[in-house]
Amino acid sequence: MAGGIKSGEVYTPPYASDKLYNHDLAPLKDRFWGWYQIFCMWMSDVHSVGGYLFAASLFALGLAGWQVLVCLIVGIVIVMYLTNWVARPGVELGVPYPVVCRLSFGVYGANVAAIIRGLIAVAWYGIQTYVASKALIVVVLKFFPEYAVYGQMYFLGLSYLGWFAFLIMWICQFLVFYRGMKAITVFIDWAGPGVYMVMFALMGWMIYKAGWSNISLTLGEVKYSGGEAFWQMIVATSLVISYFSGPMVNFSDFSRFSTDMKAVKKGNFWGLPVNFLAFSIVTVITTSATLPVFGEYLHDPVEIVARVDNTVAVVLGAATFIVATIGINIVANFVSPAFDFANVSPKHITFIRGGMIAAVGSIFVMPWHLFNSPLVIHYTLDTLGAAIGPLYGILVADYFIVKHEHLFVDDLYSDKPDGHYWYHNGYNPAAIKALIAGFVVALLFVVIPQLFFLASFSWGIGAAVGATTYVKLMKGQSGLAVARDERGRRKMALNGGGPTPLAT
Repeated sequence: MAGGIKSGEVYTPPYASDKLYNHDLAPLKDRFWGWYQIFCMWMSDVHSVGGYLFAASLFALGLAGWQVLVCLIVGIVIVMYLTNWVARPGVELGVPYPVVCRLSFGVYGANVAAIIRGLIAVAWYGIQTYVASKALIVVVLKFFPEYAVYGQMYFLGLSYLGWFAFLIMWICQFLVFYRGMKAITVFIDWAGPGVYMVMFALMGWMIYKAGWSNISLTLGEVKYSGGEAFWQMIVATSLVISYFSGPMVNFSDFSRFSTDMKAVKKGNFWGLPVNFLAFSIVTVITTSATLPVFGEYLHDPVEIVARVDNTVAVVLGAATFIVATIGINIVANFVSPAFDFANVSPKHITFIRGGMIAAVGSIFVMPWHLFNSPLVIHYTLDTLGAAIGPLYGILVADYFIVKHEHLFVDDLYSDKPDGHYWYHNGYNPAAIKALIAGFVVALLFVVIPQLFFLASFSWGIGAAVGATTYVKLMKGQSGLAVARDERGRRKMALNGGGPTPLAT
């Protein structure tokens, strides 16, 4: 069965509709992830070129090194707790993110949330594939310098050599994904720790070349003090939270494989605060050493590796970052759209087919145009935060505040009007309105110049507005009350008598 799931390992609701159910979206009965798999998942998510660039950029904000470390700790601890919250429905139900969204958006309305998350993941899949392809180019030119001429010939904005490397990376990632979720689990189990070994080796070599006395946790000049420094620390903390907003919102795609919440919490602790802080320290030390060794700060690890005067070291380093980027792409940007697109038409789209759609779509995004423009990346990140924030806020508010963790798993796959998650023709108007409200309000801080100083908080603003709007609507006449009345009326019409009481 697609996705590495076999018949008998899932629960099939007695009245599941083929418009809402297939084996890949079904509740899992057999769980095979412990805390170590969660830990490795986060290592794969963090240990990438993008993660390196992000961590290095925080230390170059103009703050002292100790101030950045405080921001990292506070931000990543907040991420850990936010992830623990959103993991719970995945563990309890054993279902992926788009099915969890049916709780709040309705059995068909969940496609709105799933497609938004899926399209975002497709764009990032393309960007990460492009980043990994740059590392592959370094290896190719190290052995075949005569191919450099193909780096000057372009098609659709990317060089011939770039197209070759991009498509090779595209194929390698897909081969891992095509073998299913258990193959992905095996890959991330060794990829994350393996990257650490090479990262520590690179750091050690850079310290040896630079001398420990030339290492600093502050990259560049300290520009802020007093109140300005405190504000920049708040911004840096928010950036940490926003950076993890993508995998955080759809974390149930992975928590569904976990044996229990205890394993999730332990894995999140080691994978987020401990792992991210350690990786960030390795990053800043390595980047700091580039100034005395190369005469300038190099924030891109691929460029650092390319300047090492040792062929074996270059190949090993580049290969490591290729593996690291494959890891984050599979974890953050491949699994998610695979489930999301499968949710749109479960009868025709499996986990593997959903992944194929995402992979093909990532080529048409032409990510090299996005990655090569810092301004575009900045606006893209803030806009994505504005879109993802409300999705997170609505999901958590619905599960803990509106539903009080009282769920009906069979109704997640039912297209009958008396189902708990049918709402109005399969859509929950309250969730749609809350999503629009959260996105619009958060987006204002991105596009209006006078409000742009709060653009880094677009995720939090969107989450807060989406959650509060949703709770208010669901407690009012336009939300839960009307939905229950509608189910009652429809059930009475179907049964020819009074409505059957529903558990609440």
